[in-house]
Amino acid sequence: MATYQYLCVRDGPFDVSAPIGTASPVLPCPACADEGRRVITAPMLSRGSSPAMAALDRSARSAHEPEVVTSLPPSGRPRPRPATTAPPSLQRLPRP
Repeated sequence: MATYQYLCVRDGPFDVSAPIGTASPVLPCPACADEGRRVITAPMLSRGSSPAMAALDRSARSAHEPEVVTSLPPSGRPRPRPATTAPPSLQRLPRP
């Protein structure tokens, strides 16, 4: 099923679901039964999950209004340090 958009002169846009390729160029408006003409719109080909759509919305919003950061985000769990296997004479050297 596809969603087609129609425009009524009196009541504005309304959507109609119909099988792909069966949309007529004119349909009656559900509110006033006046003639509504089909409007060509961009298709909604895929919808992401809620977290993915929220991330996309945040990134689009931050392009115009960046969020102000007052502190560093939490680093999560501390990283475990690897066991020292170097000889004792090299253990006092600085580590990266």
